[in-house]
Amino acid sequence: MEPPNLYPVKLYVYDLSKGLARRLSPIMLGKQLEGIWHTSIVVHKDEFFFGSGGISSCPPLCSFLTTHRGEAYNLFEHNCNTFSNEVAQFLTGRKIPSYITDLPSEVLSTPFGQALRPLLDSIQIQPPGGSTVGRPNGQS
Repeated sequence: MEPPNLYPVKLYVYDLSKGLARRLSPIMLGKQLEGIWHTSIVVHKDEFFFGSGGISSCPPLCSFLTTHRGEAYNLFEHNCNTFSNEVAQFLTGRKIPSYITDLPSEVLSTPFGQALRPLLDSIQIQPPGGSTVGRPNGQS
């Protein structure tokens, strides 16, 4: 018998492309993508997400833009979605949808994705408004 879920755990999914991926991906990648996903986990009235600044938290909806330290962040292999997947599994025993976690490999499987990889590897994601978890007052 499972204990009752005392604190709801929610997955928040944001399309960083704001619809552009859906329109441009067939032309640029030769395959349809529905979005470029950023995810976070909301629990205990806080939203937790992973970016180039490490693990951060903020009030829900502010993050619109393992070991999870900022220097470990990688857009394709160790990103907000891998973090959300690990937290969701830890808290609920369930993974986040595979259409989100499989997106990097889908993009990299295309010639255009491979050509863009050096540029995309240099991108740092740190949505505004968050405070880094584990550092007093959000200090770096």
